[in-house]
Amino acid sequence: MTEPILTAAHLTMDFGSKTVFNDLNFTIHAGEKISLIGHNGAGKTTLVKILLGLLAPTAGTVTKKSPGGQAKLKIGYVPQFRNIDADAPLSIASFVALNVGLSWRPWLTANEKKRVADVLALTDLTAIKDRPITLTSGGERQRAYLAQALLADPELLILDEATASMDVDAKKAMMDLVVKVVTQRNMALLFVSHDLELTARYTDRYLLITDETLATGSSKEVNADSLKGVRI
Repeated sequence: MTEPILTAAHLTMDFGSKTVFNDLNFTIHAGEKISLIGHNGAGKTTLVKILLGLLAPTAGTVTKKSPGGQAKLKIGYVPQFRNIDADAPLSIASFVALNVGLSWRPWLTANEKKRVADVLALTDLTAIKDRPITLTSGGERQRAYLAQALLADPELLILDEATASMDVDAKKAMMDLVVKVVTQRNMALLFVSHDLELTARYTDRYLLITDETLATGSSKEVNADSLKGVRI
């Protein structure tokens, strides 16, 4: 296997006198599809914030590097919700284009417009690209979040409970799309979820935070029986 693109070593996180997790160790390789599971309050969100660089761990390190190790690892993040004002005059296309990158121009170049058009097509949003983002369904909005993340060509894609508010069919459609994209582009996927069925179906292995520690195994073997007695 190639060198890992992300290595977490001896991660510990305390908030005051409360230990969220202690001495977590794991790696993520290019192209891997991993689920991060655990009950509410186990520390999944805290761990994601550390991986994104939004929180510093109490102890331990996170090493990130692009495949080949020549540049900084690019991470795309897809949340369950975003705070978007109901009156915000943003179309789906305009919302996605917010992640086009830094530019001194107040408009999109021809190349940037093409990048936005390509990612809208990839996420099946072209037909509704002019619809206000606030008037989209849950599934459409999640695809817009995904498109915005993909616009920056990430090497690691983090889905943070991104399917939690969807019905069964919409969840599967979303994950079918995600797996298709990450496979085509050889991205790594970290799928944060409580859904063991999606974990087993769409990822290769799981990371389970429980009792302040980390367990791992094949996602194909994860189910309510195999994790009996463990809160998810």
